[in-house]
Amino acid sequence: MSSQPVSATPAAPGPRQKAVHPMSGLFNGVVIRLTLRGSVSRKRALLFAIPGLILIVVSALLKANATGSSWPPVFLGQFGFSVIIPLTALLVGSSVLGAEIEDGSIVHLLATPVSRLSVVLGKYVVAVGLTVLFAAVPEYLAGAIAKGPANKLTIGLFVGALAGAVMYNALFVMLTALVSPGRALAFGLVYVLLWEGLLANLVAGVRLLSIGHYALAIANSIAHNSTLNASLNVGTGIGMGIVVTAAALAIAVNRLSAFSIKGDIA
Repeated sequence: MSSQPVSATPAAPGPRQKAVHPMSGLFNGVVIRLTLRGSVSRKRALLFAIPGLILIVVSALLKANATGSSWPPVFLGQFGFSVIIPLTALLVGSSVLGAEIEDGSIVHLLATPVSRLSVVLGKYVVAVGLTVLFAAVPEYLAGAIAKGPANKLTIGLFVGALAGAVMYNALFVMLTALVSPGRALAFGLVYVLLWEGLLANLVAGVRLLSIGHYALAIANSIAHNSTLNASLNVGTGIGMGIVVTAAALAIAVNRLSAFSIKGDIA
């Protein structure tokens, strides 16, 4: 009785089977690794670190020389959330996609069998991670210098900074997908300095459309510090933050889909 030889060749996918491609997946490891490698050079890392270093150094100087005790929520909360964190997110968020658009390599990436959603999410995840490293962690360290590592204000500011990194990067990745990287950086600077840094802190109605104040509301839900001037409640902050983040990422995905057909970004 002879036995039939067993073939080592895998069977072709049937009608109910799907071939798994190494470039498939919602969060694509290849895209994340390439983006991380391209975004973090010695020169760029120094640029990303500058706002956070300023925050830490100024906090140490204020701790040593300030006579009052109200400066931590004002400086670390209002200034940190409306200038330092969004500025870091702008530098990071515009770089994860901007470099590939400028040198044209985005065309090769979009020609691979990877979904536009995976491209955007991969770059967005890297941007959030780098912003956490270069902005949220310095926010915590500055808070620890000012009030102590386990203080409610310190912990609240750190959680709010994490939320800010998530929301701001969605906006700046979208902006880079919509316009050229140079314009995205210029528009982003105007947004950070004029809208978040000035108008949102002076005009009460603007705060409903301010990412900085969404993050500040989340921070204040832990800190419970009236000096933070968090005019929005935590429910509004989280709800509006989710809407802004999801809408910005959806627009970025849609724009990259259009880019793959037209071949350029205005």
